[in-house]
Amino acid sequence: MILQALTAYYEAMLKKGIVAPPGWDGAFKVSFWLELNDSGELIDVIDQRHDEQRGKKTVLVPLPMSVPAHVKRSSGVAANFLCDNSSYILGADEKGKPERAVQCFEACDALHHKLLDGVDSPAARAVLAFFDTWQPELAASHPLLAEHWKDITDNANLVFCYDYADGRRTVTEDPAIQDAWQRHYYNTDPNAVMAQCLVTGQTAPIAATHPSIKGVPGAQSSGAALVSFNAPAFCSYGHEQGGNAPVSKYAAFAYTTALNTLLADRDRCKIIGDTAVVCWAENADNAAADLGMDAIFGIPEDRGVQESDVTAALKALAAGKSCDWLDGLILPDQHVYFLGLAPNAARLSVRFFLRDSIRRFAEHINQHREALEIVRPANDPWEDLPVWKLVRETVRQGKRPSSSSVGDNSAANKDTINQKERNPSPAPQLAGDLMRAILTGSRYPATLLNGVTLRIRAEREITRGRAAIIKAYYTRNRSKYCPEEVLTVTLNDESEYLPYVLGRLFAVLEAVQDAANPGINTTIKDRYFNSACATPAIVFPTLIKLAQKHLQKLNAGRSKHYNKQITALMGMIHEDFPTRMTRPEQGAFEIGYYHQTQKPSNWNKEENENV
Repeated sequence: MILQALTAYYEAMLKKGIVAPPGWDGAFKVSFWLELNDSGELIDVIDQRHDEQRGKKTVLVPLPMSVPAHVKRSSGVAANFLCDNSSYILGADEKGKPERAVQCFEACDALHHKLLDGVDSPAARAVLAFFDTWQPELAASHPLLAEHWKDITDNANLVFCYDYADGRRTVTEDPAIQDAWQRHYYNTDPNAVMAQCLVTGQTAPIAATHPSIKGVPGAQSSGAALVSFNAPAFCSYGHEQGGNAPVSKYAAFAYTTALNTLLADRDRCKIIGDTAVVCWAENADNAAADLGMDAIFGIPEDRGVQESDVTAALKALAAGKSCDWLDGLILPDQHVYFLGLAPNAARLSVRFFLRDSIRRFAEHINQHREALEIVRPANDPWEDLPVWKLVRETVRQGKRPSSSSVGDNSAANKDTINQKERNPSPAPQLAGDLMRAILTGSRYPATLLNGVTLRIRAEREITRGRAAIIKAYYTRNRSKYCPEEVLTVTLNDESEYLPYVLGRLFAVLEAVQDAANPGINTTIKDRYFNSACATPAIVFPTLIKLAQKHLQKLNAGRSKHYNKQITALMGMIHEDFPTRMTRPEQGAFEIGYYHQTQKPSNWNKEENENV
């Protein structure tokens, strides 16, 4: 299903001219052009890298170009057509393996003669002349290469270019050479395995290995595989490699091209924990995918829309109405896909794969937003909490490494050793489970609540995000010990549910201490919050006695204000303090505490009235 959806997406993009046709890589990173004359001599080296701002740094990045598709290499020798690294194009050896460099150059020479012999093009003849006359052992001393030698041999990609009558351009744009490549690409290998493709249903040559998927954080930088078989334990009935799941060469190219395009697009790919999430519409419609990502991950700064616009669009779609979004029209029955991928050594794990109409997704996202809605602090800029902020609430936030450590090997090594300690990752399954709950309207995962509970116990801090998660969890995952009356957006003054009232009472007692001892190092929250939440009977008698001492330090107006609140809350308690509270009851306590802390204080007015 995943491969079929990605292949269909590739074909939709191909019709719109967004991606390269089969056999071509439309955005391959090329660093240098090697210009040849008619005799095959190297007459110029053109640096195609350009400056790009990445955060606070400016870096040199290669030029994306359309070149013939590259083969998937591991440890063997396999040349690519017209565009490759210095070992294959120049026979350069900078790794202490001169024999392998010679083998690479000879393989590249043989491939170009195989494809270009007999091609009626001056550029093709120039390329062949280059391979016939080039001496790899003299490459390092060539005057045109010496200036860039370190960069050229640092795994940079090189491509041939030629000065045509209408100007200089790469030989990959030569029509005669393009035809030669297409004939080679579509030419059926007599030894190729023919079978019915599981994706297209057509009988075609089966891809033994599939192109690599790049862009998933944590996976191999050279690329990982979504489909692969490389050990006898994974094979069956004597099949080898791709024969175990027959996918045609065309389908393998199509789905990997589509997925790599999505992963390279920052608007289509977002990261949660260890999971890369991509979204697309089946007809390659940008508007539907953009809205889906904006609603879940937040609006990018350059979008030019507000949260209220997202809310209005989701409500319209959920009601079965079409809407405009970023110069595009979204129809409610249009189908959208969400795919989550996580690294797994040289392979990729599928965390989730969801397909539904944008209308259904809008309904579920609206339900998720409503469940999360809770009073927010005045200094909180987020109208709606994006999913990455929810996941972030489950882990301790470490500090970024200081800039002074850059270039210091010892500091860099220390940063690497302490990376997990400074920037801990959320539970591996959390991102996938949470996304599935949001997009399908199912129960929130227990790992979400557990992560937030651990952070509250460790930090004794109830942030808006944590309070919203607790409220949302028990709104959807119903429990009689955390009733609906406490799962409100703002403070419910009428609720007499004991855990909720105790949470409110603790917040008032904390405020009394803060007013009596401003700037105190250790507060009752630091010392007693976890015990008050779990075992109130042990802690609250002590806290109330302390509060009486704190009230004596306040002036008459403020003392009256807090005394009135404590008396009102104590009047709502009609039973003994609980010996122990369950996890849902603790959730009610935490929500009550947060609600009370967000309640506007009017003690100034009362104090003035008593002056």
